[in-house]
Amino acid sequence: MVGMKKLRACIIDDEPIACRKVQRLLNEDREIELVGLCTNGEDALETIRKLLPDLIFLDIQMPVMDGFELLESLDVEKMPYVIFVTAYDEYAIRAFEVHALDYLLKPFDKKRFLEALRHAKSQIGRAAHFDKNNFEMLLKEAAIRPRFLDRLVIKTDGKIILLKTELIDWIEARGKYEFVHAGEQSHLIREGMNHLEARLDPMKFVRIHKSTIVNVDKIHHLEPLFHSGFRLTLRNGTKLTISRRYRAKLEHLLGKSL
Repeated sequence: MVGMKKLRACIIDDEPIACRKVQRLLNEDREIELVGLCTNGEDALETIRKLLPDLIFLDIQMPVMDGFELLESLDVEKMPYVIFVTAYDEYAIRAFEVHALDYLLKPFDKKRFLEALRHAKSQIGRAAHFDKNNFEMLLKEAAIRPRFLDRLVIKTDGKIILLKTELIDWIEARGKYEFVHAGEQSHLIREGMNHLEARLDPMKFVRIHKSTIVNVDKIHHLEPLFHSGFRLTLRNGTKLTISRRYRAKLEHLLGKSL
Protein backbone atom coordinates (compact mmCIF):
# COMPACT_ATOMS: atom_id res chain seq x y z
CA MET A 1 0.00 0.00 0.00
CA VAL A 2 3.06 2.27 0.11
CA GLY A 3 2.71 5.13 -2.37
CA MET A 4 -0.97 4.39 -2.97
CA LYS A 5 -3.89 6.52 -1.94
CA LYS A 6 -5.69 5.62 1.24
CA LEU A 7 -8.45 3.02 1.17
CA ARG A 8 -11.83 4.62 1.78
CA ALA A 9 -13.82 2.61 4.31
CA CYS A 10 -17.37 2.74 5.64
CA ILE A 11 -18.85 1.07 8.73
CA ILE A 12 -22.47 -0.08 8.58
CA ASP A 13 -23.67 -1.44 11.93
CA ASP A 14 -26.53 -0.59 14.28
CA GLU A 15 -24.72 -1.93 17.35
CA PRO A 16 -22.84 0.99 19.01
CA ILE A 17 -20.19 -1.11 20.81
CA ALA A 18 -19.22 -3.07 17.71
CA CYS A 19 -19.29 0.10 15.63
CA ARG A 20 -16.93 1.93 17.98
CA LYS A 21 -14.57 -1.06 18.06
CA VAL A 22 -14.24 -1.23 14.28
CA GLN A 23 -13.89 2.56 14.12
CA ARG A 24 -11.09 2.54 16.69
CA LEU A 25 -9.18 -0.21 14.88
CA LEU A 26 -9.51 1.53 11.52
CA ASN A 27 -8.37 4.86 12.97
CA GLU A 28 -5.13 3.13 14.03
CA ASP A 29 -4.33 2.32 10.40
CA ARG A 30 -2.74 5.14 8.40
CA GLU A 31 -3.66 3.44 5.13
CA ILE A 32 -7.40 3.71 5.86
CA GLU A 33 -9.65 6.74 5.59
CA LEU A 34 -12.99 6.30 7.34
CA VAL A 35 -15.50 8.15 5.17
CA GLY A 36 -18.81 6.93 6.55
CA LEU A 37 -20.52 5.49 9.61
CA CYS A 38 -24.12 4.29 9.19
CA THR A 39 -26.53 2.57 11.56
CA ASN A 40 -29.03 1.22 9.02
CA GLY A 41 -29.10 -0.05 5.45
CA GLU A 42 -31.11 2.84 4.03
CA ASP A 43 -28.61 5.48 5.16
CA ALA A 44 -25.77 3.20 4.06
CA LEU A 45 -27.18 2.93 0.55
CA GLU A 46 -27.16 6.71 0.15
CA THR A 47 -23.70 7.02 1.70
CA ILE A 48 -22.15 4.37 -0.54
CA ARG A 49 -23.67 5.89 -3.69
CA LYS A 50 -22.42 9.33 -2.71
CA LEU A 51 -18.98 8.60 -1.24
CA LEU A 52 -18.01 5.43 -3.16
CA PRO A 53 -15.98 3.68 -0.44
CA ASP A 54 -13.51 0.96 -1.44
CA LEU A 55 -14.37 -1.24 1.52
CA ILE A 56 -17.37 -1.62 3.82
CA PHE A 57 -17.68 -3.37 7.18
CA LEU A 58 -21.25 -4.59 7.05
CA ASP A 59 -23.56 -5.98 9.72
CA ILE A 60 -26.32 -8.32 8.52
CA GLN A 61 -29.27 -7.80 10.84
CA MET A 62 -30.17 -4.11 10.81
CA PRO A 63 -33.39 -2.06 10.82
CA VAL A 64 -35.06 -0.93 7.58
CA MET A 65 -32.77 -2.97 5.29
CA ASP A 66 -30.48 -5.88 6.18
CA GLY A 67 -26.96 -6.34 4.85
CA PHE A 68 -27.88 -8.65 1.97
CA GLU A 69 -30.74 -6.40 0.85
CA LEU A 70 -28.31 -3.48 0.86
CA LEU A 71 -25.89 -5.30 -1.45
CA GLU A 72 -28.71 -6.25 -3.79
CA SER A 73 -29.69 -2.58 -4.05
CA LEU A 74 -26.23 -1.37 -5.05
CA ASP A 75 -25.14 -0.79 -8.63
CA VAL A 76 -22.56 -3.36 -9.74
CA GLU A 77 -20.27 -0.61 -11.08
CA LYS A 78 -20.11 0.96 -7.62
CA MET A 79 -19.87 -2.25 -5.59
CA PRO A 80 -17.37 -1.91 -2.71
CA TYR A 81 -15.45 -4.81 -1.23
CA VAL A 82 -17.29 -6.31 1.74
CA ILE A 83 -16.27 -7.66 5.14
CA PHE A 84 -19.28 -8.88 7.09
CA VAL A 85 -19.31 -8.18 10.83
CA THR A 86 -22.07 -10.07 12.60
CA ALA A 87 -23.00 -12.04 15.70
CA TYR A 88 -24.68 -14.79 13.66
CA ASP A 89 -22.69 -17.62 12.10
CA GLU A 90 -25.59 -19.08 10.08
CA TYR A 91 -25.16 -16.50 7.31
CA ALA A 92 -21.53 -17.43 6.54
CA ILE A 93 -22.19 -19.55 3.46
CA ARG A 94 -24.52 -16.95 1.95
CA ALA A 95 -21.96 -14.23 2.70
CA PHE A 96 -19.28 -15.91 0.63
CA GLU A 97 -21.77 -16.65 -2.13
CA VAL A 98 -22.04 -12.85 -2.59
CA HIS A 99 -18.21 -12.75 -2.70
CA ALA A 100 -17.51 -11.20 0.69
CA LEU A 101 -13.80 -10.93 1.49
CA ASP A 102 -14.24 -12.11 5.06
CA TYR A 103 -16.75 -12.87 7.80
CA LEU A 104 -15.98 -11.49 11.25
CA LEU A 105 -17.99 -13.18 13.96
CA LYS A 106 -18.71 -11.01 17.01
CA PRO A 107 -17.05 -10.78 19.43
CA PHE A 108 -13.76 -10.77 17.50
CA ASP A 109 -10.32 -9.76 18.75
CA LYS A 110 -7.82 -7.34 17.25
CA LYS A 111 -5.72 -10.12 15.72
CA ARG A 112 -8.69 -11.53 13.81
CA PHE A 113 -9.73 -8.06 12.64
CA LEU A 114 -6.25 -7.21 11.37
CA GLU A 115 -6.11 -10.53 9.56
CA ALA A 116 -9.32 -9.65 7.70
CA LEU A 117 -8.05 -6.15 6.96
CA ARG A 118 -4.75 -7.45 5.56
CA HIS A 119 -6.64 -9.80 3.29
CA ALA A 120 -8.83 -6.94 2.08
CA LYS A 121 -5.82 -4.75 1.34
CA SER A 122 -4.20 -7.56 -0.60
CA GLN A 123 -7.29 -8.19 -2.73
CA ILE A 124 -7.93 -4.51 -3.39
CA GLY A 125 -4.28 -3.90 -4.23
CA ARG A 126 -4.26 -6.83 -6.65
CA ALA A 127 -7.39 -5.55 -8.39
CA ALA A 128 -5.80 -2.12 -8.80
CA HIS A 129 -3.22 -3.62 -11.18
CA PHE A 130 -5.90 -4.46 -13.74
CA ASP A 131 -6.85 -1.79 -16.26
CA LYS A 132 -10.46 -1.17 -17.25
CA ASN A 133 -10.31 -3.41 -20.33
CA ASN A 134 -8.92 -6.33 -18.36
CA PHE A 135 -11.56 -5.84 -15.68
CA GLU A 136 -14.39 -5.79 -18.22
CA MET A 137 -12.99 -8.94 -19.82
CA LEU A 138 -12.91 -10.71 -16.45
CA LEU A 139 -16.52 -9.70 -15.81
CA LYS A 140 -17.58 -11.16 -19.15
CA GLU A 141 -15.71 -14.40 -18.47
CA ALA A 142 -17.27 -14.66 -15.01
CA ALA A 143 -20.73 -14.19 -16.52
CA ILE A 144 -20.40 -17.15 -18.90
CA ARG A 145 -18.28 -19.43 -16.73
CA PRO A 146 -20.09 -21.61 -14.17
CA ARG A 147 -19.04 -20.80 -10.64
CA PHE A 148 -17.88 -23.52 -8.34
CA LEU A 149 -16.75 -23.42 -4.75
CA ASP A 150 -13.17 -22.33 -4.18
CA ARG A 151 -13.54 -22.79 -0.43
CA LEU A 152 -15.82 -24.54 2.02
CA VAL A 153 -17.27 -22.75 5.04
CA ILE A 154 -16.96 -25.10 8.00
CA LYS A 155 -18.34 -24.39 11.47
CA THR A 156 -16.50 -26.14 14.30
CA ASP A 157 -15.91 -25.44 18.00
CA GLY A 158 -17.58 -22.04 17.75
CA LYS A 159 -15.30 -20.97 14.89
CA ILE A 160 -15.76 -20.65 11.16
CA ILE A 161 -13.02 -22.26 9.07
CA LEU A 162 -12.52 -21.26 5.43
CA LEU A 163 -11.02 -24.31 3.76
CA LYS A 164 -9.73 -23.87 0.22
CA THR A 165 -11.08 -26.68 -1.93
CA GLU A 166 -7.66 -27.22 -3.49
CA LEU A 167 -6.47 -28.49 -0.09
CA ILE A 168 -9.15 -31.19 0.11
CA ASP A 169 -7.91 -34.76 -0.42
CA TRP A 170 -11.25 -36.51 -0.37
CA ILE A 171 -14.76 -36.37 1.06
CA GLU A 172 -16.66 -39.29 2.52
CA ALA A 173 -20.26 -39.73 3.61
CA ARG A 174 -21.13 -41.47 6.86
CA GLY A 175 -24.83 -41.61 7.52
CA LYS A 176 -26.24 -38.08 7.72
CA TYR A 177 -22.83 -36.45 7.78
CA GLU A 178 -19.90 -35.84 5.47
CA PHE A 179 -16.25 -35.76 6.50
CA VAL A 180 -13.89 -33.52 4.55
CA HIS A 181 -10.32 -34.79 4.71
CA ALA A 182 -7.56 -32.24 4.11
CA GLY A 183 -4.03 -33.16 5.08
CA GLU A 184 -4.00 -34.41 8.66
CA GLN A 185 -7.34 -32.81 9.50
CA SER A 186 -10.90 -34.03 9.03
CA HIS A 187 -13.91 -31.72 9.28
CA LEU A 188 -17.51 -32.78 9.80
CA ILE A 189 -20.16 -31.05 7.73
CA ARG A 190 -23.80 -31.73 6.92
CA GLU A 191 -24.49 -30.78 3.34
CA GLY A 192 -25.26 -33.91 1.32
CA MET A 193 -23.04 -35.61 -1.26
CA ASN A 194 -25.23 -34.71 -4.23
CA HIS A 195 -25.23 -31.05 -3.24
CA LEU A 196 -21.48 -31.05 -2.66
CA GLU A 197 -20.79 -32.77 -5.95
CA ALA A 198 -22.84 -30.16 -7.83
CA ARG A 199 -20.98 -27.27 -6.19
CA LEU A 200 -17.43 -28.58 -6.71
CA ASP A 201 -15.53 -28.07 -9.94
CA PRO A 202 -16.07 -31.26 -12.00
CA MET A 203 -12.66 -30.76 -13.63
CA LYS A 204 -11.01 -31.10 -10.21
CA PHE A 205 -13.33 -33.31 -8.18
CA VAL A 206 -14.88 -36.61 -9.19
CA ARG A 207 -17.27 -38.93 -7.41
CA ILE A 208 -15.96 -42.48 -7.40
CA HIS A 209 -18.55 -44.02 -5.07
CA LYS A 210 -21.95 -43.00 -3.67
CA SER A 211 -20.13 -42.07 -0.47
CA THR A 212 -16.80 -40.79 -1.87
CA ILE A 213 -15.60 -37.71 -3.76
CA VAL A 214 -11.89 -37.27 -4.51
CA ASN A 215 -9.67 -34.40 -5.57
CA VAL A 216 -8.12 -35.63 -8.82
CA ASP A 217 -4.89 -33.70 -8.15
CA LYS A 218 -4.42 -35.78 -5.00
CA ILE A 219 -4.51 -39.14 -6.80
CA HIS A 220 -1.13 -40.92 -6.87
CA HIS A 221 -1.97 -44.08 -8.78
CA LEU A 222 -4.68 -46.53 -9.82
CA GLU A 223 -4.56 -50.30 -9.70
CA PRO A 224 -6.92 -53.01 -10.99
CA LEU A 225 -8.79 -55.34 -8.66
CA PHE A 226 -10.56 -58.62 -9.33
CA HIS A 227 -13.79 -58.63 -11.37
CA SER A 228 -12.82 -55.49 -13.35
CA GLY A 229 -12.75 -53.33 -10.24
CA PHE A 230 -10.28 -50.55 -9.52
CA ARG A 231 -8.74 -48.96 -6.48
CA LEU A 232 -6.96 -45.63 -6.28
CA THR A 233 -4.33 -44.46 -3.85
CA LEU A 234 -4.03 -40.83 -2.86
CA ARG A 235 -0.72 -39.08 -2.35
CA ASN A 236 -1.18 -39.39 1.42
CA GLY A 237 -1.51 -43.16 1.14
CA THR A 238 -5.31 -43.38 1.52
CA LYS A 239 -6.76 -46.23 -0.56
CA LEU A 240 -10.27 -45.86 -2.00
CA THR A 241 -12.39 -48.19 -4.09
CA ILE A 242 -13.90 -47.02 -7.35
CA SER A 243 -17.51 -48.11 -7.74
CA ARG A 244 -18.53 -49.52 -11.14
CA ARG A 245 -21.44 -47.08 -11.16
CA TYR A 246 -19.10 -44.06 -11.02
CA ARG A 247 -16.15 -45.47 -12.98
CA ALA A 248 -17.24 -43.73 -16.20
CA LYS A 249 -17.00 -40.31 -14.51
CA LEU A 250 -13.36 -40.87 -13.64
CA GLU A 251 -12.62 -42.22 -17.12
CA HIS A 252 -14.20 -39.15 -18.69
CA LEU A 253 -12.19 -36.80 -16.51
CA LEU A 254 -8.93 -38.65 -17.15
CA GLY A 255 -9.69 -38.97 -20.85
CA LYS A 256 -8.77 -42.64 -20.75
CA SER A 257 -10.53 -45.95 -20.27
CA LEU A 258 -9.63 -47.98 -17.20
